[in-house]
Amino acid sequence: MATAELVLGLLHRGPAHGYDVKRGHDAWFPDSRPLAFGQVYTTLSRLERDGLVEVVERGSEGGPERTVYGLTPKGREHLAGWLAEPIEPAVGAVDEMVRKVIATLHTGEDATEFLARQRASHLRRIRELRSTPPGPEDDTPARLARDFVAIHLDADLRWLDSALDRLNELKETRR
Repeated sequence: MATAELVLGLLHRGPAHGYDVKRGHDAWFPDSRPLAFGQVYTTLSRLERDGLVEVVERGSEGGPERTVYGLTPKGREHLAGWLAEPIEPAVGAVDEMVRKVIATLHTGEDATEFLARQRASHLRRIRELRSTPPGPEDDTPARLARDFVAIHLDADLRWLDSALDRLNELKETRR
């Protein structure tokens, strides 16, 4: 995940402190793993070191010290370049689910049982996504993120079904 670039994107609207960056990320991607505070502050430190963000304010206002970060011109340029570049499709990348199926087959375990459990897990997650609205009706970014997750889960589900069919056919031919 391009955490640094997402942090730059979150700071694009204006300066913010780490807590706001974390909350912004989690609001942008409500169906993904929340961004850890430690990752936010580590990323902000690296971005500051690299001249992509700068400290615009430090204060405590009666609580813990809060450092407010803003984009530098170099940071805006970096963000614009990242947003303009298409990503390479993950050709040849192997998902952990596929790795588990292959490992299960090579260790002599019953892969059909794993596939059935994984299929049930995917179906549960798809039902959760469909039953919980992502936010306000006009929240297009959240809806796009949710659609991405659901469509990928659906593709995984099709692969799981295909793998189950293939393994069941193999069992039939070996009888």
